[in-house]
Amino acid sequence: MLFNLSFKNIKKSFKDYVIYFVTLILGITIFYIFNSLQSQTVMLEISDLARDIIKMMNDILSGVSVFVSFVLGFLIVYANRFLMKRRKREFGIYMILGMSKQQISKILIVETLIIGLISLIVGLVLGIVLSQVMSIIVANMFEADMNRFTFVLSGSALLKTICYFGIMYLLVIVFNTVQVNRQQLINLMTAHQQNELITNKNPIVCLFVFIGAVLLLSYAYYNVTSNVENLTTFFSIILQMIYGAVATYLIYWSLSGLLLKLVLKIKSVYFKNLNSFTVSQVVSKINTTILSITVICLLLFLTICIFSSTVALNDSANSEIDELVPVDLQMITNVKDSQMTVKEYLNSNNINLNDEINLQEELNFETYYSDELTYGDTYGNMYSDVSEEFLNEHERIIGVSAYNQVAKLYNLPTYQLENEYVVMGNYNNVCNIRNMVLKNKPDIELNGKVYHSKFASCQYGFLTIQSSPADMGFYIVPDEAVKNLNVDESFLIGNYSSSKAKRDEINEKLLGYRSDDLIVTTKLEIATNNIGTGAMVIFIGLYIGLVFLISCAAILALKELSQCIDNKEKYQILRKIGVDEKMINKSLFIQIAIYFAFPLILALIHSVFGIQVCKLMLESSGQLNVFGAIKITILFLIIIYGGYFYITYLSAKNIIKER
Repeated sequence: MLFNLSFKNIKKSFKDYVIYFVTLILGITIFYIFNSLQSQTVMLEISDLARDIIKMMNDILSGVSVFVSFVLGFLIVYANRFLMKRRKREFGIYMILGMSKQQISKILIVETLIIGLISLIVGLVLGIVLSQVMSIIVANMFEADMNRFTFVLSGSALLKTICYFGIMYLLVIVFNTVQVNRQQLINLMTAHQQNELITNKNPIVCLFVFIGAVLLLSYAYYNVTSNVENLTTFFSIILQMIYGAVATYLIYWSLSGLLLKLVLKIKSVYFKNLNSFTVSQVVSKINTTILSITVICLLLFLTICIFSSTVALNDSANSEIDELVPVDLQMITNVKDSQMTVKEYLNSNNINLNDEINLQEELNFETYYSDELTYGDTYGNMYSDVSEEFLNEHERIIGVSAYNQVAKLYNLPTYQLENEYVVMGNYNNVCNIRNMVLKNKPDIELNGKVYHSKFASCQYGFLTIQSSPADMGFYIVPDEAVKNLNVDESFLIGNYSSSKAKRDEINEKLLGYRSDDLIVTTKLEIATNNIGTGAMVIFIGLYIGLVFLISCAAILALKELSQCIDNKEKYQILRKIGVDEKMINKSLFIQIAIYFAFPLILALIHSVFGIQVCKLMLESSGQLNVFGAIKITILFLIIIYGGYFYITYLSAKNIIKER
């Protein structure tokens, strides 16, 4: 009997469970997808390096899943509170009819198990289907051979999802049992009459608090943008975050007291249609949920920044490979330590590159150093707090002919020099410091001869191929200037032409030549590492961002629906005095739209400045097109946040229609 009653309750009240079902299903789907990543890529033909990166990414995602499970667990328990509130009167009627609290608890246990089982099955089916799409995305990222691609069911992800969500459902069962046993019959029967008290606020006080909050927020915005160079400690950064959080709360607190007064000033708007009712409802909702709206606003802000930054970082990691790694192979020896050039090292170890890879283009060159040109000589007094050891380090020097050969392979400008030098680099932070030194075009002296700076700034260029702009700088000088200098490093760079499978084989062989004396770097290795780093960043960002976004939207939806339950009688009164259904629905739509927009608008304003901070923090990774990544963020907001808004509106309409 209890099973039949539980099943009928779920079937009859399905519209009440829509938000709950959607939240559970989305949570299970996302959880399975991100935990099945390694299983989905087992059948792909990818290099060992790529496979190691995917394994590491899977391990990190497993760790993130623990945090995600806590967030989803809280969300599920919170959502269940709404259902309990929705049904208090129903439980009271059960008790009047002679049903014990233990029997009501059993009904709830059966209902929870049925809902959990249905949502688990639907969520896992969606997760299994969408995880195949994820494997295709990963395959495209790592340029994998799709010939062996097949449908994969991840047993480990399946078991982990069932275990994690099984524990969450057990918590819900315990919570429901405790709630039912604590309730008194009189409270259950009068729950629909118990509304939260709303205190009137002094509009003058609210106005001053609002102005103060805006000033505090503006100060925090200024500190993290224009004044960011002065934020030198971790505490100073945390302090700005505290300023932002406090200002956000005060803005919502003051607006809840000002909105009604402001709209009242515009009589033609306030007394039109149901505007007076709509405004009072909106003010009431905001007044009773200030802390919740503040937390949701800050979570939305974090979500937008996470989405935008991770997508931009992934794009940057992949877009600059051809520019920063223009050759397939680079070998370097430190001649100061090894006393051997690359060619000499290869010969001494019986390594014949032409037998191994058949280089199509090959260039050997050296860089030099001089005791007359150290960091202390070039930077002068720019560094007052660095060690003497750093100031005694030598600048790298290269002859113009050798550099021009490198520049042709790297697709960079070439130079002609006569008694001149050029400072090169591609790391912005260092180049900015060098520009301060070079603005006066200082002279340098090598082998008793003076050379003048050709430019008043550092020029873009690099010698070492790397995944991000990180060349600290070097000097190009006329060829005669390096004739009597000591050799610093020896380089071999080149290109080879082979099929994808052959390139993987060559890459493994070349990396096997690495030693303490020989640095070997390949384009394929850097590209794979970059893709792996980008994939890792974007998957973790999407995982956390999606969970945060679902949590924000679900909490807003549940709070709105709870308010509708409390205010249901008000809508019945409106019908009794002759207000038509269309006008009531319009008022309800406006209320929900404002309620959802309230935290989102301020979160978007926060994000404009937050994204700038993220861009400054990540600028060493290259030129980040953060604002281009906002398009994807907006898409997620429309689909998930907008989807929850629409479902909330439909559910709220059903609630206020009940007699």
